[in-house]
Amino acid sequence: MLKIRLTLIFFIIALVLSGVTAFPIETELHALMAHRGQMPDWLATFIGTAYEGISFANSRYPMLSYGNDWLAFAHIVIAMAFIGPLKDPVRNIWVIEWAMLACVAVIPLAMIAGPIRSIPFYWRCIDCSFGIIGILPLWMVRRWIKQRESALIGAN
Repeated sequence: MLKIRLTLIFFIIALVLSGVTAFPIETELHALMAHRGQMPDWLATFIGTAYEGISFANSRYPMLSYGNDWLAFAHIVIAMAFIGPLKDPVRNIWVIEWAMLACVAVIPLAMIAGPIRSIPFYWRCIDCSFGIIGILPLWMVRRWIKQRESALIGAN
């Protein structure tokens, strides 16, 4: 039970952290701009273009960043869904399975929407890695919950 809880707490923290980084995106990109000389050219170009676009949009159309605010909020709300499995993993295994489906869904979203939004292939691969990496702890938690469920059924 402890390993389930610790893994879920890790996952919750990772979700919240990945979400709140959407709030200060212009500041983060500005900080990265100072290190462009240490990056491969393709990455420096992408960071420069992203910063230019965000900076321009924020100066002329700040309401567009409201979408990033909602992205951050969604990560926090999704993280809150894991409170159920923290309390009762067997009863709330559906949250884990739903999250695993969401991790899988990252891949087609990145590969379909990415080219439409002119996101370079390597960046889409980075986005896909979040789904691939995210599913690993969820898969372990699901397996541990199933083992716990079997033990509880066997004890009755």
